[in-house]
Amino acid sequence: MGVLKKFEQRLEGLVNGTFAKVFKSEVQPVEIAGALQRECDNNATIWNRERTVVPNDFIVELSAPDYERLSPYSGQLGDELSGMVRDYAKQQRYTFMGPIKVHLEKADDLDTGLYRVRSRTLASSSSQQPAGPAAAPGGEQRGGGYGYPPAGGAPAAAPAGAPPMPSAPPPGAGRSPQARAQPPSGPLPGAQTRRWIEINGTRHQISRPTLVLGRSTDADVRIDDPGVSRRHCEIRTGTPSTIQDLGSTNGIVVDGQHTTRATLRDGSRIVVGSTTIIYRQAEG
Repeated sequence: MGVLKKFEQRLEGLVNGTFAKVFKSEVQPVEIAGALQRECDNNATIWNRERTVVPNDFIVELSAPDYERLSPYSGQLGDELSGMVRDYAKQQRYTFMGPIKVHLEKADDLDTGLYRVRSRTLASSSSQQPAGPAAAPGGEQRGGGYGYPPAGGAPAAAPAGAPPMPSAPPPGAGRSPQARAQPPSGPLPGAQTRRWIEINGTRHQISRPTLVLGRSTDADVRIDDPGVSRRHCEIRTGTPSTIQDLGSTNGIVVDGQHTTRATLRDGSRIVVGSTTIIYRQAEG
């Protein structure tokens, strides 16, 4: 059973009690839970092959009407959302560098039903979790059309044994490639990485930074499957390469895990609709 489904079921048990009024608001708790999952995926930082650090401090900005409805239950709702993030991180093998906290805040520039999510990676002096990267901004909103200034954060100590981090960017700046610790191993100097996917025995070379897969004739690789959306997902090449769901109807499954974003390795199995895609890469 998925993490979001379990979260919904826990809240359903409280609908006739404390959370009865919560479900009358325009913004539903399960929507916020989904946004927190995406916030983790979008701000995951790879320290090495065994450690991927994600934010642990989340701020959910709500319109004034939604905030008034939800704020009386912010304590319990924050605990439930924190538990959901913890379960999702365990499923995705993410690591935190401090305790997980979810706060609600009022934003006067948002209309009813719209929200934003900001996140930071904060260290705790008493925490036994490995330290992570500098605080990083993030955002998510329902309905679209709203932006917000990035939130800066103070840099945190690097984990024991990890390579030293360069100076943190100035407040308000997003994470830069230089601020991310790279995996210890990589291609040899001068070596080129060849990437391709295999669909039903047919090989499709990946020769560009992004490759869109979908049912549309405009997709880079067209998949004739009724369970595949017109623009279903996108493979982004890099170190490592990743795959990102593009808001498809049925989502993506990577190496047995239903997700919206995942890191790809040689041999990764991607399922879209009823079609299985094998991702391949090789040096030279």
